[in-house]
Amino acid sequence: MTNQTLHNDNTPLVETSRLASALETFAAERDWHQFHSPKNLVMALSGEVGELTEIFQWMSEDASKSAGSHPATADKVREELADVLLYLVRLADVLGVDLNDAASKKLQLNTQKYPADKVRGSSKKYNEI
Repeated sequence: MTNQTLHNDNTPLVETSRLASALETFAAERDWHQFHSPKNLVMALSGEVGELTEIFQWMSEDASKSAGSHPATADKVREELADVLLYLVRLADVLGVDLNDAASKKLQLNTQKYPADKVRGSSKKYNEI
């Protein structure tokens, strides 16, 4: 299976080069390269995912579905998602990982591991189907 079977044209699934460049500039202007080791960025990313998790922690399933648009949570959800994205893109850039390539390959792998005709409607892990 090729990337072509997963989407209809040659446009990237993920395009982060402009964001990565902006984050590089942001870090350089503040002399933060010294702090942006992969270890530190992973820890910061994990912390931001934790903050996103905290928003949803005690919500019902139904409430969680509208958290991105509900006035009480929408701004915080957007901010934490943005923080996760920023740290993820910065980490990938520092490590030299092409997120488009990684996402495309992982989507291909998941397509093979979870064939739609075998897993439709099931939450079983690939080794249980």
